[in-house]
Amino acid sequence: MGNPLKGICCFVLACMAGIANAQQHYSLQSLIDSSKHYLPLLKQKQALVQASDASITETRHSFLPSLKASEQLNIASNNSLAGSLFTFGITPSSSGGIRADNTLQPATANVAVLYSEYELVNFGLNNAKLQTAKSYQELFKADLQKDEYSIQSNIAKLYLNILKQQYRLSADQQNIQRYQSIYTVIQSLTASGLKPGADSSLALAELSKTKINYNQTFGKINELKEQLSFFTGIAAQQLAIDTTSGLFRKISLSTNYTMDSLGNPLLSVYTSKKNLLTVNENLIKKSFLPKIMLAGSVWARGSSIQYNDQFKSLSTGLGYQRFNYALGVAFTYNLLNGIYKKDKLTINRFQLQASEQELQQQQLVLKNAAAIANNMLNVTQSNLLELPVQLQSAEAVYNQKMAQYKAGLISLIDLTNASFVLYRSQTDYIETIGDWYLAQLDKATATGNLNQFIQTIQ
Repeated sequence: MGNPLKGICCFVLACMAGIANAQQHYSLQSLIDSSKHYLPLLKQKQALVQASDASITETRHSFLPSLKASEQLNIASNNSLAGSLFTFGITPSSSGGIRADNTLQPATANVAVLYSEYELVNFGLNNAKLQTAKSYQELFKADLQKDEYSIQSNIAKLYLNILKQQYRLSADQQNIQRYQSIYTVIQSLTASGLKPGADSSLALAELSKTKINYNQTFGKINELKEQLSFFTGIAAQQLAIDTTSGLFRKISLSTNYTMDSLGNPLLSVYTSKKNLLTVNENLIKKSFLPKIMLAGSVWARGSSIQYNDQFKSLSTGLGYQRFNYALGVAFTYNLLNGIYKKDKLTINRFQLQASEQELQQQQLVLKNAAAIANNMLNVTQSNLLELPVQLQSAEAVYNQKMAQYKAGLISLIDLTNASFVLYRSQTDYIETIGDWYLAQLDKATATGNLNQFIQTIQ
């Protein structure tokens, strides 16, 4: 679109000179880096990513065989009857002790067991669990990237708004200087009797108004700095945006940002949710398949009751007297698993449908945001072709009116009108080029090209 600032470099350079101060200047990238190390929200999401990493390790470890050791030393009575029972939970069990009468004579018993169990075949369940854990990891990473992306966009918007207000502050300062010059000229002409005293009062009122505008702009800058401090942890009093890069003179940046459906962090988190539910569907199917278990155990027992049902001294049962081992393969399957699987798959299917609609909704939102930003770009680019003409003309008119006023050819109202038009032309230009950058930012954010935009304006 060419360079719309041709012929007004003096104004921009004056703005940059007026803003220079002793504060430490921060680039946009340094502010973004600061937020990554400061903002608790990002630290929270980083911790969740680390937790998902640990969850993958935990899932892999869950595939190891179980190995349980137990040692029991008991003193109890020993009475039993022939027959079978279900041991729901921890149910005391007595072996032997089948006799005509009960006896409450105590006996000691000692049991040591080493038991191991391993799912020899589970028809792909382990891999399904691992893929699910990895999908959760991808979701947490995508969620972190989405928040980082949104915060970067917010910081960039604050950065550009502060920059815009700083240029406006310089324009306000120039406006004050103009009215101060007008007031000085009027005082000289009034003292010589060439102008009425009312002109001096009117000029003083206009000068006071320009100072009010300056104070309001200064307050807006401080407000924006407080918001930026929230994201970066840098004290607002220490924040200063570097204007010496001449960013507002460099408006030939490419606006041809195309939608990045794959790498856009504002979409990736929804894609990750959908992928997780897809993987979870496979996990559900694998969870209800049969399992082939390999089990092994060795154990030793001691008892103060002998094989002929004689009760010996209690110390007799403290040692080990019998040793056994067992090794077996078991096939297990719940015959009602088909019902449970169908229920869970139905729930997951609707959740997957909801996730797909959520993704499509976000795609519509971003498409609409990009279209709105593109429309704003078209408007501001057209205005930037006209504003330099307006600004140059306003400067020429003001200089002409000042000379005419000094010569007594026009009234103070004509001069102040010319000064107002010049000030409005300056602020219109600053607002328009600021809006152009903000529209660029909005389009880059919506299309997934925020990092490219940030690197371009450094």
